[in-house]
Amino acid sequence: MLGTDHPHLPRGGQRLPITTYRLQLTPDFGFAQAQAVLPYISKLGVTDVYVSPILTPVPGSQHGYDVVDHSRINPELGGREAFEEFSREAHRLGLFVVVDIVPNHMAVPTPVWLNRPLWSVLKHGKQSSFARWFDVATDEKILMPILGSRIGQVLSSGELQLEHMVIPTEPQHGKQWVLRYYDHVFPVAEGTESLPLAVLVDRQPYRLAHWKVGNEELNYRRFFDVGTLAGIRVERPEVFEATHALLLELFNAGFINAFRVDHPDGLADPQGYLAHLSERTGGAWIAAEKILEGSEQLPADWPVAGTTGYDMSWRIHALQIPPRAAMPLGALMQQITGDSPSSWHEIERSCKLQILETSLAAEVRRVGTLIRDICREDIRLRDHTLRGIVECLGALVIEMPQYRTYIVPGHPVPKLSRECLDQTRQRAMETLDPDLEDTMDVICSLILGEEVGSAPLSDTDSRYAEVAVRFQQLCGAVMAKGVEDTAFYRWTHLVSQTEVGGDPSRFALEPDDFHAYAHQIQETWPATMSAGTTHDSKKGEDVRARLAALAWHAETWVAVVSRLRSMTQTSRPPTLDGRMENLLWQILAGTRSKSDPMTPERLRAYLTKAAREEKTWTTWTSPDEVRERELLDFASAVLADPAVNDVFDEWDGIIASSVRCTVLTSKALGLTVPGVADIYQGSEVTRSSLVDPDNRRPVDFAELERMLRDVRSGTAQGLDAEKFLVTQRIAQLRAAESQAFVSAESTYEALPSTSSFAVAFARGDSRGPRVVTVAQRLPTAGSSLDGWGDHSVVLPEGQWLDVLSGRSWPGGSAPLGQLLASFPVAVLRHVDAASMSGDEDEAAAPTPSPGA
Repeated sequence: MLGTDHPHLPRGGQRLPITTYRLQLTPDFGFAQAQAVLPYISKLGVTDVYVSPILTPVPGSQHGYDVVDHSRINPELGGREAFEEFSREAHRLGLFVVVDIVPNHMAVPTPVWLNRPLWSVLKHGKQSSFARWFDVATDEKILMPILGSRIGQVLSSGELQLEHMVIPTEPQHGKQWVLRYYDHVFPVAEGTESLPLAVLVDRQPYRLAHWKVGNEELNYRRFFDVGTLAGIRVERPEVFEATHALLLELFNAGFINAFRVDHPDGLADPQGYLAHLSERTGGAWIAAEKILEGSEQLPADWPVAGTTGYDMSWRIHALQIPPRAAMPLGALMQQITGDSPSSWHEIERSCKLQILETSLAAEVRRVGTLIRDICREDIRLRDHTLRGIVECLGALVIEMPQYRTYIVPGHPVPKLSRECLDQTRQRAMETLDPDLEDTMDVICSLILGEEVGSAPLSDTDSRYAEVAVRFQQLCGAVMAKGVEDTAFYRWTHLVSQTEVGGDPSRFALEPDDFHAYAHQIQETWPATMSAGTTHDSKKGEDVRARLAALAWHAETWVAVVSRLRSMTQTSRPPTLDGRMENLLWQILAGTRSKSDPMTPERLRAYLTKAAREEKTWTTWTSPDEVRERELLDFASAVLADPAVNDVFDEWDGIIASSVRCTVLTSKALGLTVPGVADIYQGSEVTRSSLVDPDNRRPVDFAELERMLRDVRSGTAQGLDAEKFLVTQRIAQLRAAESQAFVSAESTYEALPSTSSFAVAFARGDSRGPRVVTVAQRLPTAGSSLDGWGDHSVVLPEGQWLDVLSGRSWPGGSAPLGQLLASFPVAVLRHVDAASMSGDEDEAAAPTPSPGA
């Protein structure tokens, strides 16, 4: 049990969410539409509604992370008045409001005038009042790589035109001179409009360039390698105030109750930013979208409630993967792709290197040049060449095992950060010429803020601190683009493992490891977020659950794939990439769904993205349209082939009970482990969602309302109804037993079981255990009552009511075969607690008929 002054719980009476429901706002689903579904969300048992960014983005934005105006609520969602009405209705229904915020970047829109701060900087340069907003090299013109060919050709062809027009965002200034390049419009500095066109272009505070120049010479920080999202310097007080004023105003007025922070890894000082936000909100609940790698821990001095839950999500999935599946699935991967099951780290490194040499080459150049310039000015360091510096820097970034270290210039280096950098340095040097060891030492000393060269530490200038900041920002970008968005699309051992925050090198997770992590989270981050599916998921929770079931029938799956390959041998294009083929078979298996079937359009869109992200034979910038078309036509033909579908129908029959187990167990575990449970829109029933934009498809809330009525009346049947019931019953239980789930009193205790095929734990508070979860984690173990034999689990003392099946159980040894007879998971509530709130009727209500 934790103290009431726990550093990662909200302070001063601020809102502590219990269960959130994530809504993706779009121009077609704005505040009015969101308000209309609030009664449903309330009846589901959720306590807080959690919405995607609400500030004004690029017109037509389907996600809201491309903000152009921090001073206005998105008019396409309904504007401020509609948001406030949405919030008032939420509060009337007993719901609180969590808002996603984007401090790292702003959009570089087309036309640029939509972003008024950026327009001002492009027009006035260093004299702009926004000159220090953007994270750009101050001694260079801002590069705008938007031309379809080189600047000389564009000038010769007459594609670039000088025009006189009224800027819609600045009508008060009347007509202004601008440069137009098709849909792109750029400001013209005053006094240059009468110059010859080539001279005029050269005199602007920005540099127009061929789009291919960007990856090599871009001089502003961007969101990973996305040139249309420019980094802003939120660490500067005036930038923080301007970009957060409206959000804080709405928070102080009670319209916003808590925040989720997007991509803090991109910031110069994440801890400083989060501390400032926490201070300005009086200690509000804040979840940081921080991806933790392996055993990495969130820094204890981050004043947040925790992460957005990727770390727990992959562990819940890995808990349901049998280690014995690694061998047959690995052999299948090697047969189809040539990739050895032991080659993950080799692929990971090669993908990082490819990103460093291509899409993030400009960022490497920027950091390398910064270090080179420092060395040039010091007699003791000037022999370290740019080539050697870049080589060492690249090796260091490639070997970095996490998104960043947690070094803040001017502050003591955390012990774990120093150890991480030291170990990374050692691995990097194993790949380099020993002659570069001195250069590596200089780079690491600069990152750590240690004395290096001739100048005493106290005399160092701001560039020394900038090295540490830029290096950490580069590490995060390379991890995201090299691993998440490249290696994850090449590794096809079991594609459910290549998920945001996942660890493909760790094939499965044992119960003891799961319990140890859950207990650690309960003690250190009790109000962190736990999520199954998010708007950033590579594959939705149900796709991953079906692939976990596939792993339990790995030998059978190998035979199925052999049949499928034999059947499609004549139609399979000779240029088909083996990785894409292995991915295709698993994706088809993972998205089998009667209620949300895969369509040719969705499959083609997914495979196009997967192939281009894999980056071995086609890319976003150099697509191989012929081979892509062959891949997509083959996939479409396979999807429509009756013989192929007959094989998959047979496969579905084999794994139906396993899928039921993994789907329901995953959902129940995600809703009962430590932290604030998040339900992504529509995930209360099964969905076959893949990577965005597929996971942001509209949700049929009318159908969900009908499901709610049918589940309550007991007329609903099938897996969707069962998943809905599990979600609703546990959400309502969380609201009723909030102290046991998310509070200073919450506890987590692993419960003893005689079978490793089950996982069991109790959640409690100062009164003792209040809720028990018992889940079947290995699908084929208990496919029948006899499958459990004499195995049992020990329940805490007292009387217990299963909120899913309605059955009562005494404390002590409980037979697993009976406990899990109705569902593959049991969620038990202490009877005294149920009797106080009259929840027995809900728990005893009719349950759906089983079926996948």
